[in-house]
Amino acid sequence: MDRDLSLGGRGLRLIPSYFCRRTPIALADPELRPVLVYPVDHSTVRPSADPSGTRPQALSALLGRTRARTPAALHDTATTGELARRLRISPASASQHVHVLAAANLVRSQRVGNQVLHTLTPLGAALLSGSRLPSDSSPGSFGLR
Repeated sequence: MDRDLSLGGRGLRLIPSYFCRRTPIALADPELRPVLVYPVDHSTVRPSADPSGTRPQALSALLGRTRARTPAALHDTATTGELARRLRISPASASQHVHVLAAANLVRSQRVGNQVLHTLTPLGAALLSGSRLPSDSSPGSFGLR
């Protein structure tokens, strides 16, 4: 079912939910920023950690060695500092890699208090594992204005 949600310049907060099944839920209060709670892909298998960086060479050639290792290092949600330790790089460098991967919808970042938590998106997990995304999880399937 398609539904339009008029934002009126207020922005939209996107919240992934393990407990939301099949259909996104829009929470709209005229006083607050609209919220869209959407289901995560339950069939996505989390990739195993690969601290040694032995990912396929094609991915390293495309993204660069460290950036290609970043999604594998996000096998579990991590702060920027934790990610930097896993990759053995500086926090500033980890932040830069995550920023680029988030712009490509491979990683999702969310501020929680004074930390930023980074998680692998279903698209990032599919790229890492070489699998395909289910056809119903394509981005842009919601009529937002």
